Formats: sequence, structure tokens, C-alpha cells
Amino acid sequence: MNKRWRNAGLYALLAIVVIALATAFFDKQPQTRETWRYSQFIQEVQTNNVNKVSLSADRSRAVVQVQDGNRVVVNLPNDPDLINTLTKNNVDISVLPATDGNDFWIRAVSSLFFPVLLLVGLFFLLRRAQNGPGSQAMNFGKSKARVQMEPQTQVTFNDVAGIDQAKLELNEVVDFLKNADRFTAVGAKIPKGVLLVGPPGTGKTLLAKAVAGEAGVPFFSISGSEFVEMFVGVGASRVRDLFEQAKTNAPCIVFIDEIDAVGRQRGAGLGGGNDEREQTLNQLLTEMDGFEGNTGIIIIAATNRPDVLDAALLRPGRFDRQVVVDRPDYAGRLEILHVHARGKTLSKDIDLERIARRTPGFTGADLSNLLNEAAILAARRNLTEVSMDEVNDAIDRVLAGPEKKDRVMSEKRKELVAYHEAGHALVGALMPDYDPVQKISIIPRGRAGGLTWFTPSEDRMDSGLYSRSYLQNQMAVALGGRLAEEIIYGDEEVTTGASNDLQQVARVARQMVTRFGMSDRLGPVALGRQQGNMFMGRDIASERDFSEETAATIDSEVSTLVEEAYRRAKAVLTDNRHVLDQLAAMLIEKETVDAEELQDLLANSDVKMAAIA
Repeated sequence: MNKRWRNAGLYALLAIVVIALATAFFDKQPQTRETWRYSQFIQEVQTNNVNKVSLSADRSRAVVQVQDGNRVVVNLPNDPDLINTLTKNNVDISVLPATDGNDFWIRAVSSLFFPVLLLVGLFFLLRRAQNGPGSQAMNFGKSKARVQMEPQTQVTFNDVAGIDQAKLELNEVVDFLKNADRFTAVGAKIPKGVLLVGPPGTGKTLLAKAVAGEAGVPFFSISGSEFVEMFVGVGASRVRDLFEQAKTNAPCIVFIDEIDAVGRQRGAGLGGGNDEREQTLNQLLTEMDGFEGNTGIIIIAATNRPDVLDAALLRPGRFDRQVVVDRPDYAGRLEILHVHARGKTLSKDIDLERIARRTPGFTGADLSNLLNEAAILAARRNLTEVSMDEVNDAIDRVLAGPEKKDRVMSEKRKELVAYHEAGHALVGALMPDYDPVQKISIIPRGRAGGLTWFTPSEDRMDSGLYSRSYLQNQMAVALGGRLAEEIIYGDEEVTTGASNDLQQVARVARQMVTRFGMSDRLGPVALGRQQGNMFMGRDIASERDFSEETAATIDSEVSTLVEEAYRRAKAVLTDNRHVLDQLAAMLIEKETVDAEELQDLLANSDVKMAAIA
């Protein structure tokens, strides 16, 4: 029925265009003019009412232009005195060129050729687009969801590693889709919407596919940004069409990726709300809460910004269950490495457990990229296997960028960078309760002239809890590079290489005072309330809720913390100056010193640990 109406619309459009062309064609034909008798023509000439006369080639007709600008036609007899009469009365005389009677039609047909050709081409193009399988010409309101109807092509929970807790929470969804009667028999209702929350790359999309694969149901996948168009109402229409398709294929999974693109809070923003986005969100809310009973449709959405979602979207009856898909721990990273190591030729020295311990904070996507970079490096070096050297280089490349081996460093600059990085490493190694040094390098990477890597504690990263002593040690370690330059070269020769370190120190010290309540003078109080527009970011502005006197106290406390960290780091480097020189010499010679070599140096030297803060 719809196709027949679309065909009728095409034919109607064709008829309108043809009528318009025909009207333009006939409008170009010569207009009917007034005809004078010959005697009237001579009389008007003699009264000087004629400006110009255009004679036909055979002298049988004339087009006369009178004083008021009008044109008239005169049929001429064979009058030999006509030219003399016109000349005496100062009439402009011209002779029209001889024309064939068919010239007019030739010009008319040639002028219509290209418009008609364009019309025919447009007609066939529309017909082809209308009948084509992927046509979107007249389907703006249709959903763009990708549909996978064959469950056997889906991934399963066996393909998802490192997020066991999230898989456990989603097992209920799988059980409901497989055995819905078991739940409905006792009056239980499965959550209509499940929101997957977690950092980018943690496997939210893969987990949603695994749910559909485990349950053996169709999987509808769409991004939140695909609902929003420049035409108001298109997004809401696509939402309706998506849910209509889902209802016809129930039970099924509808997965909306990056839902924060369409589900942000309504009425926010400096310039007012986005009508199209808000209408789309309203339609999504209506569809999610409009199911009649358990229709077998499970909505799974993913976002890394749950804080910006509209409250109506998160209430019970819509997305009433949130599943946190966090960064994997050591065991999870090890599982993920085993999954991504499939299909890669690894040498016998590859130790996946060691790699897992070296990569705290890495997501599943990061680990996949890490092994892929290692394989690329092995191929670039014409190797047949991926060794531990390629993996270590890939970790450094992912964290800090590729090596800049083509940069030529002078001996003076090389020595300066060596002392700077040795200062960081030595202070970090001799600070109590701090992360162990992993590697030191003076090879430039990215924008850094050299780097010192530390291995973060798994417990600290998982819990997010950092002690006061750890933060004080962190500031001291950041100041170690600048202090090494001062001790070796003097205050006048320090460089700008510590600019990022100083910014880090200032940020940590201010957070200790204003956010963590670690100030002796101000006590356990948080100062300054963060506020920001929803679309501009929450950290754009902060509301000052303290007096000028308190602000001065904050600045004083920040300076005190920085001075204390500076004093402790300087004491470490001064007391262990001989170790600093030896470590810098090793870096100048080898360019890279790993953790084992640093530990050997410290074990064979007389070192003095830093004082407890």
C-alpha cells in the first residue's frame, strides 16, 4: 500500500514538472499584437507617432514601434513610395532577416532538451532509490539500528574476560530471556533497562552482545547520536520505529551505545535546550515505560558519563539497574591477555603474568592495542615471533609515545636529562611507602626529554584511597628532577624541564588542603564547591564559599606543604649524592635503566632512606 502511494506521488511530481515546462514553453511564443490598416499606418507616420519600422525581408509585413513604446503589425501593399514617406518623417527603418518557418520550433525543442533530460534522469533515479534495498531517500524517520537476527553469530560470555562481576549481574537478564515463565510464575519482573557504566574501552558493547549471544535472541544495536538529526521530530520517529521493530522480534536485546548523546538532562545549557534532542528523549522515555507487561524486550545502554543523564531516564521502570563495568584488576587483565594472545605467535620468554602486573589501570581495549602494537613491532623488525622486548617497547609506546631516535642530543643536554630523571628515580626509590621504580629512560618520547616509570600499587588504584604520607611522597618525587638540576648545576642553571612537575605539585598540595582536609591549620574541611554547566563540563567553575582570610590561609598551607616536600627531597639527594652521580652515569652510558639494575645499584651502595613525613 505504501509503495503504491509513493509511486502515485512520483507520477504527480512528474506531471507538475511537465505542466510547468509546458507553461514556460508557451509563454515564450510570440504574443498577439494589434494590427493596423495600411492607411492608418501612413497617417500615424505623417503625424510623427511612429519611432521605428522593422520590415520583413519580402516587404509584406512590418512591425511598427509607436511613441508610447507599443508595437503593432501592419500588412504592407506593394507601395514604391513607402521608403520615401518613412524617410521624410524621420522614421528609423530596419529590415528583419529572412527566417525559416521551422526555426522557432527548432529553438524551442533545443531549449527544452536539457530540462527534459534532467527530468527523466531524476525520475529514474528516484525510482531506483525507491526500489533499492538500502534506500534512505524517503525514510528519514526510519531507525538506523543494525540488526543481528542469527544468535549463533553473537559472542558469548566466554569471549568476555576480566569483568566477572558485571557478567554475574547480567546472568539474570539471560535467564529471563531464556526462561521467562520461571520469573512470571512468582510475579517477578525483570528490569526493563540495564545501564552499563564504565570508562571507555572496558568492554560494555562486547558485554551487551554477549548477553544476546547467551540468550540466543536478536540484537538491535544503535548509537545515541544516530537519533538526533537537524530536522525536529526525526529522532522521535526513529525511536518509535526502533521499538516497533523490536516488538515484532521479541524477545530481543536493544542496545543503545553512548546514550548520553541523547539522554542528557533536559533544560540545561546556557542557550536553552535542544528541541530535537529533548523530543527524542521524551519519546524514548515514553517507549521504555509504555511496555505492557513483560514483552521480552530488554534495553541495554552504555555510557561513561552517568552523571549527565536525565533523572527520568534512571528511575525505576526505565533504566532501573546500573552495572558498573570497571577497569580490570590483575586477575582480569591476565584473563584478557590470554584472550587477545590467541592468534599471535608468541616466543617462549613471553610472561603474561608479568605483563599484567606492569599494566595497572589498562582497560581491555588498551591490552588489545598493547599486544597488537607488540606484533607490529615484531613484524617491523622482521621477527617471526613476538618477544618480551617488543611487549616492553609497546608498553612504553602506549604510555608515552614512540621513541624519537632521530633527535640528536648534545652531551650537555644528555647529561642534564640524565641527572633530572635520576633525581626523580632516586627520591622515589628511597621514599617510604611509595610506588617502586619500574624503569628510567633518557630517550625522548612524545614531548618529554626523558621519563621515569613507577609501578602503581594495585590496592591503591582499586580502592582509590591515598594516604597523606603517599601524597607528600608524591610531591617530593615530582620535585626530585628540579632539585637534581639545582644540586649539580646551581640555581642559575635550572631549566624549564620541570614545569609539568611543578604543576603536579601545586595541584596535589591544593587538593590536600581544599578537598582532602589534610591541613593542620584548616582541619578536616572541604573548601570550594564545584559547579559547572551540564554541557560545558562540571569543572569549568567553582563557587568560592570561603573568605579572603581563609583564601590566604589556603595559600599559606599550600606553600608549607610544597616547602616540606622540597626539604625532604633535597635531603635525600644531598645525602645520597654519590648514588645520584652513579645513576646518572649509567643513564648516559646505557640510556635506559630498569628496576633490577637500580636495585643492584642501591644494594651495593651506602644509601640513606628519606625521613618519614
